[in-house]
Amino acid sequence: MKACPLLLVSIALLNLASAGAAQSPETIKAIKKAALDYGEGWYEGDAERMARALHPELAKRMVFTDPTTSKSRLSQQGAMTLVENTRAGGGKNALVEDVSSEVTIFEVYQNVAVVRVDGPQWIDFLQMAKWNGRWVIVNVLWELKPQRNRQ
Repeated sequence: MKACPLLLVSIALLNLASAGAAQSPETIKAIKKAALDYGEGWYEGDAERMARALHPELAKRMVFTDPTTSKSRLSQQGAMTLVENTRAGGGKNALVEDVSSEVTIFEVYQNVAVVRVDGPQWIDFLQMAKWNGRWVIVNVLWELKPQRNRQ
């Protein structure tokens, strides 16, 4: 079967676009720093570190399913609530030995990024933006890890 010339050109252009989208080491470092300030700041109870990572209009959401009704509901919190919960001790009371988080950057395009943070007890998907010269988290959709996989 012969490859379609248009398809080959499209694939080549896609590859060129991806290659041209390489990010500077400074950008990658800044994105990871914000993601780690968020993830590790929670477990350290470091409100300043958490606040530094968040856009003031952050929306953090999680879907909960009621086991008795099987109905879903959306739990959410904003930046101020998250910072205050961190200040109140946040994850410091969690029974985890290692508070480190693993950061995976899925995509960066100009001033936006999609990032995954694997913490000891949860997985968060972050939408980030470069805001006033620094990378901050704008949206979070997260899920708890199953009990047996938690550290």
